[in-house]
Amino acid sequence: MRSSSSPRARLAALLAGAATVGALLTAGTAHAADTPLRDLGTAKGKVIGTAVTGSKLTGTYGDIAGAQFSSLTPGNAMKWGSVEPTQGSFNWAEADQIVAFAQAHNQQVRGHTLVWHSQNPSWLTNGSWTSAQLSTLLQNHINTEVGRYKGKIAAWDVVNEPFNEDGTYRSTLWYNGLGADYIASALTWARAADPAAKLYINDYNVEGVNAKSTALYNLVKSLKDRGVPIDGVGLQAHLILGQVPSTLQQNIQRFADLGVDVAITELDIRMTLPSDSAKLAQQKADYKAVTAACVAVARCVNLTVWGFTDSDSWVESTFPGQGAATPYDANYAPKPAYYGIAEALGGTSTPPPTGACTAAYSVGSQWNTGFTGNVTISCSGASLSSWKVTWTYGAGQQITQAWNATCTQSGAAVSCVNASYNGSVPDGGSVSFGFNASWSGSNPVPTVTLG
Repeated sequence: MRSSSSPRARLAALLAGAATVGALLTAGTAHAADTPLRDLGTAKGKVIGTAVTGSKLTGTYGDIAGAQFSSLTPGNAMKWGSVEPTQGSFNWAEADQIVAFAQAHNQQVRGHTLVWHSQNPSWLTNGSWTSAQLSTLLQNHINTEVGRYKGKIAAWDVVNEPFNEDGTYRSTLWYNGLGADYIASALTWARAADPAAKLYINDYNVEGVNAKSTALYNLVKSLKDRGVPIDGVGLQAHLILGQVPSTLQQNIQRFADLGVDVAITELDIRMTLPSDSAKLAQQKADYKAVTAACVAVARCVNLTVWGFTDSDSWVESTFPGQGAATPYDANYAPKPAYYGIAEALGGTSTPPPTGACTAAYSVGSQWNTGFTGNVTISCSGASLSSWKVTWTYGAGQQITQAWNATCTQSGAAVSCVNASYNGSVPDGGSVSFGFNASWSGSNPVPTVTLG
């Protein structure tokens, strides 16, 4: 749009464009009437969990983690490299923080993980150990960690990722030093350290029926036949968009038929970036399918997502060009995937009605080199816990200062997100933020694009 010739006319044009900015608002919470996922899960006999980072359990992140989920898994805080970085010197701070948060929010904790080939301290991996020394180190580690949290952990991923893709045992410090029975030993020691905790073996790419999952099945059967304590299997479910295994429910059922529980322990579904409406719709269908497979089998007891927000996901740093793998976007807005989980749990959750929350752009004052703008976010029929407003300037305008929001500008594109204190917009309420910007020659109405 071309600018008008006079400042008064240009101001009128800016004001006229206020309503169009509303299309850019990103909703930051489920609709006020939605039932939290944890309550939907309880009604189906399922625990709904998320992996968390302890330092983030405040503000909106903490609010969602506490309200939506009935189980927490420490993403990294209980791994050997985190708790004992130097031999004999322990750091329990983040693990303790997560356990305390869970207790305060009436949540279970899923301990993760005691025996793994990765994220071990260098003193352990670089040491030259005899089999007897290695066995003592592992037993002491399990006794120390499981013992510390005795009575506070519902389930432990005792052994993590023991198999190769073809079903052979993975060559690791533990397998090479102790043989395949390191698994039985670890389970036995964990049971002694906390008889009440459920004990799991956890692996990835074992969601469908294949060579790897069959090896896990045969191991669990053998352990049960030998009287080794084993209560469940964890199917990590780090999946790719559109690739939910067709045999997922069948696989869950065959483990259940062995007499063990099954948990979906690390669910995320990654896509090639950028995301779009078609990919998000497919992701919703995939999340719904995984949840439905768990709901269909009585002994599938827990479904845990590996981080609930894209800002706390491991995917983008591990798989370049892929991401958007979790049920919430980076601004804590629930994605279609969130509603896929809810619907599979029997919820009637629907996204906020289109247009229920809008943003109006206005100009308070304007002078020859700059102007002051204001955006008001209003809701009617929905509520927000966070928000984001975007627009594109058409004549080189540049925001120089903002208040009550964090605004960034890249070229002509402007993105403003809520401050820490004003993300909540109640149904029937509103919040505003303002900014100063410069202009030269013309100051046309921002070009509106969907955020």
